[in-house]
Amino acid sequence: MDIRTHHRIDRKLCGTPLKVEPGQCELELTPGPEMAADETGLVHGGFVFGMADYAAMLAVNDANVVLGAAEVRFLKPCRQGEKLLAEAQLMDEKGKKRMVSVEVRSEAGDVAFQGTFTCFVPEEHVLARSTDRTE
Repeated sequence: MDIRTHHRIDRKLCGTPLKVEPGQCELELTPGPEMAADETGLVHGGFVFGMADYAAMLAVNDANVVLGAAEVRFLKPCRQGEKLLAEAQLMDEKGKKRMVSVEVRSEAGDVAFQGTFTCFVPEEHVLARSTDRTE
């Protein structure tokens, strides 16, 4: 796996890559207790979204990839301790724009999350210019 982006991401929070190939990615995440929104072990949706976003970034796999927009649906609740699998697939590429489909399934095979992520690959890192500014 040649991973070219998001090198400093915390995989305990966003998932561990199982497969990264051109235009596709698979991630695995077992949500820990810090991800539970309440005493029932319901995982806060932000963590599921973060996993899906990371999968989309790896499907594009460019050092400068950034998220521009996302259209998502949370379909089933996720529980702390239940393994999740995210699968991302590059659907379309036009210039700097990349459209990526992501699905997150529970350990039982239920689709918990679906999303379409609009990613962009600028020529330079999005913060490159801001770090060059003098005040």
